[in-house]
Amino acid sequence: MRSLNPDEAELWARVTATIRPLSRRPAPEAESEPEQPPQVEPRGAAARTARKPPPPQAPPRPGTTLDGTWDRKLQSGSVAPDRVVDLHGHNLDRAWSAIDSALERAIESGERVILLITGHSRPGDPPVQRGRIRAAVHDWLAASRHAAKIAAVRPAHGRHGGGGSLYIILRRK
Repeated sequence: MRSLNPDEAELWARVTATIRPLSRRPAPEAESEPEQPPQVEPRGAAARTARKPPPPQAPPRPGTTLDGTWDRKLQSGSVAPDRVVDLHGHNLDRAWSAIDSALERAIESGERVILLITGHSRPGDPPVQRGRIRAAVHDWLAASRHAAKIAAVRPAHGRHGGGGSLYIILRRK
């Protein structure tokens, strides 16, 4: 990569002076060193030889890897769950334990579809807080020790609980 010439550096300084941060918090004070202008990538034959290989790709996140056939089956409700986990009456800790143990048992037995009944999230003010389990499920699954074995998380069909339930689709072994 080449450095900017003085004209480009001056232009870059004028452009960066007009930038306003998106957040409402004040921008952090700059360190004693001035910000360096970006390096300009070479073009042509030099660019082809200077390119680095792409970084390794992270494994797909849960919920992003189903094909259209699976999605159509789930949307029509024609998939029968292999295991059902009902979280009604559970607190957050017991719900997480139930999900984790159900995932472990389903993976061991080679099951593919888990129906997770979380209950509908309903608006409510304290002292009754509703929908806390439903709100935490996606984060729990993404942070789970079983996250790499989850192919997708989809909303359940009406016959399986609709908005109060989720399908967890596990990867094949």
